[in-house]
Order: sequence, then structure tokens, then C-alpha cells
Amino acid sequence: MRTDWDAFLSDVQERGEYPTQAEAERASRVVLALLGAHLVGEVRLELAAVLPETLAGILLNPLQAHEPLPPERFIRATAAWIEGATEKTAAWDVSAVLSVVADTAGEDLTQRILLQLPPGYDLLFGRPQPI
Repeated sequence: MRTDWDAFLSDVQERGEYPTQAEAERASRVVLALLGAHLVGEVRLELAAVLPETLAGILLNPLQAHEPLPPERFIRATAAWIEGATEKTAAWDVSAVLSVVADTAGEDLTQRILLQLPPGYDLLFGRPQPI
């Protein structure tokens, strides 16, 4: 079932401690565009089906990544897309958005998403895996 736009952004706003919903939206759009470039097949379609429609469109129409970015480079790429961001603020943005994505997706889909990504993304999703 698709998540409500306002509920999703409200969760990101709370998690990221953003003063406005516009900041939560900006972070969500950037992070989901980059995430979409790394996901393929059914996993990407299933995630799009539970996200708010606008964000699903962003997830499904990304640039394709030439190679999977390790988490550190994903954070750097996020910082490059957000005006005035640093790697520290981008890490905050990524974690705020991806932890809400994980809650929205549920454990099974989140685990399948993590299987498509390089090691280390579990922490960005707020779902640390045992070593």
C-alpha cells in the first residue's frame, strides 16, 4: 500500500530534525534519485509501490549508476547534489531518508534492497547487520 506524501515527509522531517517540510522533501528527492540509480528489477518496483507517488517517480526515473557506489561515495554524491551540504550534513540527510524508507518498506523488502547494495548501507538504513 502506497504511503501518504505528508506522512512520509513528516517522518523524514522528524527523523532529520528539519525545521521545515521543504527541507525534508529536498533531502528525500535527492536521496531517492541516487538510490534509484542503484536498484534494479522487482526490488525497485516494489519499493516504488510503497513510496508516495511523487517519490516513486523519482526512484523509477534515475540516472543509472555505472557502478554501485560504496556508502561513503553515496554520501559524497548526495552532498554534491544539495546546495551548501557537507559530507556530515549529507550523511544526516541520507540516514534520515533511508531509515524512513526502511520503515516504509518493511524488513523483508529492506533486506532485499540491502542485498543489491555494497556493504555498509545497512547502517545508512538504520538496520545494522550482525558481523
